[in-house]
Amino acid sequence: MDIIEIIKQYAQRYSQLFPREHFYTAIGLAVALVVLLLIPDNDKGAAVPNQSIAIPVELSSATEEEATTAFNLSDFVVEEEEPVTEFVDEIVWQNIKVQSGDSISTIFQKVGLSDQDMFQLLNSSDEAKILDRIYPGYQLDFKIPEQGELEQLRILKSPLEGILFTRGDNGYQAEAILKEAQLRQSFKVGTIADSLFMAGQQEQIPAVHIMEMANIFGGVIDFILDPRQGDQFSILYEEKYLDGEFIGTGEILATQYVNQGTTYTAVRYIDEEGEVGYYSPEGESMRKAFLRNPLDVFRISSNFNPRRRHPILNTIRAHKGTDYAAPTGTPVRATSDGRVTWAARNGSFGNLIVLKHSGGFETKYAHLSRYAVKKGERVRQGQVIGYVGATGGATGPHLHYEFLMGGTHQNPRTIHDKLPKAKSIDSAEMDSFRSRTAGLLEQFSNLNNSLYLTINQPSAD
Repeated sequence: MDIIEIIKQYAQRYSQLFPREHFYTAIGLAVALVVLLLIPDNDKGAAVPNQSIAIPVELSSATEEEATTAFNLSDFVVEEEEPVTEFVDEIVWQNIKVQSGDSISTIFQKVGLSDQDMFQLLNSSDEAKILDRIYPGYQLDFKIPEQGELEQLRILKSPLEGILFTRGDNGYQAEAILKEAQLRQSFKVGTIADSLFMAGQQEQIPAVHIMEMANIFGGVIDFILDPRQGDQFSILYEEKYLDGEFIGTGEILATQYVNQGTTYTAVRYIDEEGEVGYYSPEGESMRKAFLRNPLDVFRISSNFNPRRRHPILNTIRAHKGTDYAAPTGTPVRATSDGRVTWAARNGSFGNLIVLKHSGGFETKYAHLSRYAVKKGERVRQGQVIGYVGATGGATGPHLHYEFLMGGTHQNPRTIHDKLPKAKSIDSAEMDSFRSRTAGLLEQFSNLNNSLYLTINQPSAD
């Protein structure tokens, strides 16, 4: 082993025992001593050039390559460990997205924390009770240093809202996370070829907004029977961004549907009582007393017919309602506000729900596969009350819907226009309504005119 290797070994062994300045000074002296010992006598006393030089070392066991070594101070410097920086955060943060079936206990185990760690956090504050109510989609970010002790837990209900728990001398302190999204407007227009839902998907309109648009116009358009091929629609809605990244959709600001040449326009408005609603440009509420049908997008298998031949009994029997063919499990909506007076089995109706509405009206929903409400509950228009099935005297999965006024069956399609309308803008509030919606309606009209003009423009051919 040559002298250079010996010095390197000693340098590595003792580098941690002395202060850095002392260590480097000692190394420098050692190198200088070695150089002096190895330089052969020179009668002429020639000076050593001031640069790194190759010095021959005459050792019997040395090879030619080993015998020529360049001395540099860096050969003897022991590299230090990287200092703790912000990059450590990328290592100690563990991110978990809550899935269906997850529990807070299993999530803590997954990140290497014990039940004791979990209970310590759960008992730290009232805010920590959120851990008892975690839902799929929540994001949990754990900051766990090397010692395995939870330093911080960030719970995000959404990209904009959450709670940060930070470990302190007296347990964990909770801090609310509230961020504000940047809102941008998106305008889409489409033409019906098959159904509203399919046309909306083709234009990449969020499904939730397609269904909401159907709900907005649900009092004036029956989206099962009324739409025709070539009908056009448009929608102006908000998109949410956080730090330039899309995080979700916002409210529908305005929407329009042209059904067989008749144009229906709805604009969003918050009244003086803080209630949100959709109104025509004249201030008439789009929300009618009853929806035109209890389903969204499925065809009707048989309309109201007082002399319809019953498919099972094979006798002439009044079919006092409308059958909607739909797959088992399709959600069924309450067509108006009311109270559940029946939610149980009822002979050939199978699983039946009956709703009583103000003004002496009553609706029935039969052949359900299961219920979503109980007797005595209050329900809101559009609320899911049950699911399509084939119970009772049903030949296949469908919803049988009946409409009664004063105890007498009525054809829901012909009686609808005679029903009272929902509350519209009060005359005393009309000036406020016009001033607050005028700009939006003008913008929406301009967008419609420009896009419809483009769509309907004849081709160059």
